Amino acid sequence: MRRDDSRLGTRDISKRRPLSEPKAVPNPGERRERAFLVGVEFRSKGHEGKAVAAITPAARASRDQALNIATPSSPAQSPDFSAEESLDELRTLAASAGAEIAGEFTQRRDRPEPATLIGKGKLEEIAGAAASVSADVILFDHDLSPSQQRNIERVVHTRVIDRTQLILDIFARHARTREGQLQVELAQLEYMLPRLAGRGAEMSQLGGGIGTRGPGETQLETDRRKIYRRIRHVKQQIENVRRIRAQQRQRRESVPVATVALVGYTNAGKSTLFNALTKSNVLASSRMFATLDPTIRGAQLPSKRKVLFSDTVGFIRHLPHTLVSAFRATLEEVQRATLILQVSDASSPISAEQDAQVESVLKELEADGKPRLRVMNKIDLLPPKQRESLRDSDPQDQEQSIHVSAAKAVGLSTLLERIDALLEEDRPQRVRLRIPQKEGRTLAQLQAGARIYSRQYQDGVVTLEAEAPASLLRRMQAWVVG
Repeated sequence: MRRDDSRLGTRDISKRRPLSEPKAVPNPGERRERAFLVGVEFRSKGHEGKAVAAITPAARASRDQALNIATPSSPAQSPDFSAEESLDELRTLAASAGAEIAGEFTQRRDRPEPATLIGKGKLEEIAGAAASVSADVILFDHDLSPSQQRNIERVVHTRVIDRTQLILDIFARHARTREGQLQVELAQLEYMLPRLAGRGAEMSQLGGGIGTRGPGETQLETDRRKIYRRIRHVKQQIENVRRIRAQQRQRRESVPVATVALVGYTNAGKSTLFNALTKSNVLASSRMFATLDPTIRGAQLPSKRKVLFSDTVGFIRHLPHTLVSAFRATLEEVQRATLILQVSDASSPISAEQDAQVESVLKELEADGKPRLRVMNKIDLLPPKQRESLRDSDPQDQEQSIHVSAAKAVGLSTLLERIDALLEEDRPQRVRLRIPQKEGRTLAQLQAGARIYSRQYQDGVVTLEAEAPASLLRRMQAWVVG
C-alpha cells in the first residue's frame, strides 16, 4: 500500500482558494494557457541538482544593518528561498509568460526521485488535480533532465515545462532587437539539443534487429545535424555582434568617460533607476525580464563630469547557464564597467537571498571584484517608521550603501554624489583661471563643464575659481594661473 505523505507538505491549492497572480497582458486574440504549478522542496540540499546558493549570516547581517533592521540574537534561519517564496516567484514567472494560473501543488521530500523527481504516486495526484482544472501545461519549479521530463509526461498526459524552459520562453517573448533574439535562440537551441532523443519512435536510434537496418540517417540524427548547423550560424552572428560591441567600447574608452553598470535581481527597479539618473525613457515594467537588450545613456555628475550608465538584464536564482553563456556579449558591459551599482529591492523580505544570487552570477562573469555601490531601491514601499530610520553608509566604509526610491526620485542627488566620489576617471581639479571676456566660447565651455566658485571682472578679463575635470582643463591650460 502506498504511503500517504501529504503531511510532508503536499497541497492542492486549486481546491482551497482562488489564486491571485500578477496581471499579464496577453496579445490580442491570444488565449492564455492555463498553467498548473508544481513546487518541490528537498530537505537534503546536498542531493538537489542545483541547490540555491546560500547567503552567509554575515551577509544577512550586513543587509539588515543597511536597512537598519535589528538582527535577532537567536540563530538565523535558513537563508535559502523557502518553498512558498520559490513558488511565489514561479507565479510571477508564469504570469510574465502570459499564463493563467489554474492551481498549485507543493511537495517536500528528503531527496529527488531519479526517474520522475517527485515519485509516481504524487505525479498521479498532480495529473488528477491538473485535469480537474483543465490545465494546458504543468510548470515545475525545478530543472528537469530530459528523461525526467519524458517520464513525467507519460504519467500526467499533459505538456510539462521546467523552470529553465519557462525562463527561456519569457526571454523569447521580450526580445526585441536582433541581438537579443539571437542570444535567446542560441540558449533555446542548446536547451533543446539533449531533449531530442526519445521524442517519438520516428526519432529513435536505429537498432540492430530485423527490419531496423536501412540506408541514410535517422530523423534524430537529421534534427541534431540541423540544430548543430544552426547553433554554429547563430554563434557566428553573435560573435559579429561581440566584435562590433568591442569596437564601440574601444572608441568609448579612448575618451575619459567612466561606465557605471546597473545590475541586480529581476524586477529590482534597475530600469526605473536608469531612467531617473539619465532622464531617459527605456521600458520600465514590473514584469520579469522586461529588459533584455543593454542600453547605454550619458549623464552629468555633480562635478560636471560625464558618465555612461548601462542598464542590463536582470538576474534570477538558477539563471540557466545557457542564458549566461548566450548573453555573454551583452554582459561584457558589466565586466568592463568602472563601477557596478548593485540595485536591491529594499521592500522585498528576501532581498538578501536575491543579492546572493546576483553575487553568484557576478562571480561567474568574473566581475565580483569590481568596485561596487549597493543601492537599496523602493524605500517608498517600506513602512513609515522603518523608512525614517534608514541611514546611508559612511563614505569611508568598505561596503557602501545608499537608500533611494527611483519611482519617487528620493535620494538620487546623494547617489550621484557618491558615484562622483568613487570614480577616478577624469578627476576634477580646483584651479584659478584668467580668461579674456572676448573668449565667449571658452567661458561658455567652462560654465557648462565646471563648478564655478567665484567670478571677478576687471579690465576686460574674468578671474574665476573653478573645479573642472582634467579633460576640460587640458583645453584651457593657457588660461590657468594657479
